[in-house]
Amino acid sequence: EVQLVESGGGLVQAGGSLRLSCAASGFTFDDYAMCWFRQAPGKEREGISCISSNDGSTVYADSVKGRFTISSDNAKNTVYLQMNSLKPEDTAVYYCTADRPGYYSGSYYFDHAMDYWGKGTLVTVSS
Repeated sequence: EVQLVESGGGLVQAGGSLRLSCAASGFTFDDYAMCWFRQAPGKEREGISCISSNDGSTVYADSVKGRFTISSDNAKNTVYLQMNSLKPEDTAVYYCTADRPGYYSGSYYFDHAMDYWGKGTLVTVSS
């Protein structure tokens, strides 16, 4: 059974930091690109960051570039999203996703129907 389990969400003040984790199981982690999406209340879902499976290249949406960092630990089948300088507009449910093949770069996955989705973790940034 494929599972993507997010953790690390919560309430934080503007300017603060959070680190999201996503533990993956049930598929060959090394073959998949891992991405984070988010959906804010009343807004469309948005792809915000991906890490490719072949070379570990990363991509970020303009809205988070320079503040968020995606990384992965293939030995632990886990992907992370370090979020710094959080803003109230970052408030959203954050989803961990996976897709194969994982070697595309750039923002390919942002508009792609990802293979697997986690249930999401809520991040609330207060002003």
